[in-house]
Amino acid sequence: MTCQELSIGGLAERTGTNVQTIRYYEQIGLMPRPSRTEGNQRRYAADHVRRLAFIRNARDLGFTIETIVTLLDLASKPDRPCGEVIEIAEANLEVVRERLARLRALERALKGLVTSCQGGQMKDCRIMEALSDPRR
Repeated sequence: MTCQELSIGGLAERTGTNVQTIRYYEQIGLMPRPSRTEGNQRRYAADHVRRLAFIRNARDLGFTIETIVTLLDLASKPDRPCGEVIEIAEANLEVVRERLARLRALERALKGLVTSCQGGQMKDCRIMEALSDPRR
């Protein structure tokens, strides 16, 4: 093993990615299959680290697997203009903004539930009452 090669555990540690996630990414073709030792252990090179870091960072920013496939395809064509990447990032930004709006509405609803309950006995709990309301 060269100093650049990593086991799957080493790759997981280096990138902060779960081993099962790495295997899943390999299974769906998002990560290229690594070379293997004579003992059939995976060995990952620096390119694997960079690619997995890209995937991980993109996932952390909310990009879908399908979008990451597109971004990786675009990254493989370094002479193309990056306008399409900008469009993809802007579309993802809009999705994030929509999620934030829903989360803010959820926050207001939960805050209202919490402030409506004065404590006491379970039979009088406004939170439990609201959670049981079929119209909610």
